[in-house]
Amino acid sequence: MSLNWIPNAISAMRIALIVPILLLIQGGETTWALALFVIAGFSDGVDGYLATRFSWQSRLGALLDPIADKLLVASLFIMLASTQLIPIWLAVVVISRDVVIFAGAVTYHYLIKPVEGEPTRISKLNTALQLLFLLFVLCRAAFDWPDKITITVLGAATLVTVVISGIDYVVQWSGRARRGV
Repeated sequence: MSLNWIPNAISAMRIALIVPILLLIQGGETTWALALFVIAGFSDGVDGYLATRFSWQSRLGALLDPIADKLLVASLFIMLASTQLIPIWLAVVVISRDVVIFAGAVTYHYLIKPVEGEPTRISKLNTALQLLFLLFVLCRAAFDWPDKITITVLGAATLVTVVISGIDYVVQWSGRARRGV
């Protein structure tokens, strides 16, 4: 019996964890929200490891994994902004970048050719900083640690990489579109 469905099931579980995490944050239960967020983050590593280690990659998994990640990150930024744990403008910038990238990918897909997921180095750094920022914001809400300056510095680093990676995607994919590749 093949077990190649496991990474996709783990990604689906990560999507299923989003609503409980959001409800816990909204209810002020940030310790439990943090615990589920850590489980979701750990599951992202596990599904990637399993897919790579046992060659269990699939087209569904190639779509489901980044969708799970983006839904988790976007919904957390929105909830943390709505509960005033982070500035609203930061959530708007993060979400706007993803909307621009998504709209560009859909447009490219339909006008040029299907898009293959190719995250850039700056995009990978941005994702790591976003996750670390969210982790630290939840830790601060739950345990009053780390200090505010750490959150501010990490938020600034996140903002910088959001802007740079967004511009990088637009420039790269605009060039590809002009060349028709």
